[in-house]
Amino acid sequence: MTAITCTYTGDGETELVHGPTGSTIQTDLPPDNGGKGRRFSPTDLLAAAFASCVLTIMGKMAATRKEQFEGARVEIEKRMAQNPRRVGEFVLKITFPAHFTPEQKKFYQTAVNACPVHQTLREDVKITVEVR
Repeated sequence: MTAITCTYTGDGETELVHGPTGSTIQTDLPPDNGGKGRRFSPTDLLAAAFASCVLTIMGKMAATRKEQFEGARVEIEKRMAQNPRRVGEFVLKITFPAHFTPEQKKFYQTAVNACPVHQTLREDVKITVEVR
């Protein structure tokens, strides 16, 4: 289990601390929700997690197959929906290394569905809230 602590620092911003390492990330409200957009928004972090998850799995697949994967990229766009305000769509644009064949690209695309972040984006996810 990884503990992450989030503190509201004011003016629409938060700071997250990764318990095991002390690494920090700051967030801000996006302009389309009344914020200033000075940093990643919480939904930007969701998109970033999705893209990072996909590439991490692909990288692990490549290591297993002993294939060069450095330089692969995912550009992800999140599209917001309303009522309720949420992410309505993710558009992923994957750039594979230039030497990859169509067969390799097809194989690695399976990582999109295998990604735990993608698998979590479901309506039947249980949410537990603890108030202290």
